[in-house]
Amino acid sequence: MSARFEEIDWRPTPIGAISLRRRREPSLGIDVYEIKLDDDFLMSSLFTVAEIELARLGLAALPGTDLDVAVGGLGLGYTAQAVLEDSRVRSLVVIDALAEVIEWHERELLPVGARLMSDPRCRLVHGDFFAMVAAGPGLDPETPDRRFHAVLVDIDHTPRHVLHPSHAALYTPEGLRRLAGRLRPGGVFALWSDDPPDPDFAAVLAEVFANSRAHVVTFPNPLRGGESANTVYVATNAT
Repeated sequence: MSARFEEIDWRPTPIGAISLRRRREPSLGIDVYEIKLDDDFLMSSLFTVAEIELARLGLAALPGTDLDVAVGGLGLGYTAQAVLEDSRVRSLVVIDALAEVIEWHERELLPVGARLMSDPRCRLVHGDFFAMVAAGPGLDPETPDRRFHAVLVDIDHTPRHVLHPSHAALYTPEGLRRLAGRLRPGGVFALWSDDPPDPDFAAVLAEVFANSRAHVVTFPNPLRGGESANTVYVATNAT
């Protein structure tokens, strides 16, 4: 049996102290992995349905094979793992601003780390996703100005509740146009949000992309009882 609680790692970073914890959830008989930034819970392996649906819904909107995908935000790795489970995916670049999180996967301290590190299609990149969208060579340092079939993002809590003020520009028409420029024609942008569908943000997506939709993803919440819900926005670039 695992220890009831273990802080696996703790590091100071420019945006706060980040920690990786593992705790035993007696009611479910499982180990739960959690990432915290200061006192704020960023993600938990207890709630991965919407992270997985971010990949599934985003890729489901794409026809064809030999797909090149970029993911903004590595976290616990469940979105990246779900991308790799799609046999049509040719390559995956996962960008995270925190080298510590990438190191946790490289050291296989997280449940899906070994899966990500052993797949030759997957490459982890240390970088500021928002800065890479806005300027410079783009989302793949090895291939300047590369365009992707899909860009999937799970970093901020919501378009209104961002982890750093510099992130807010992405969720404006100008920011989303820059992101659309990193996509191939007909490419897909998908975004996870902790809030219900936001009509104002949906209007911004509609202004920039050829079509867009907000999907409500529900999942059981064993801690509170009943169901919880997240939103996955899926928007398609003009062809």
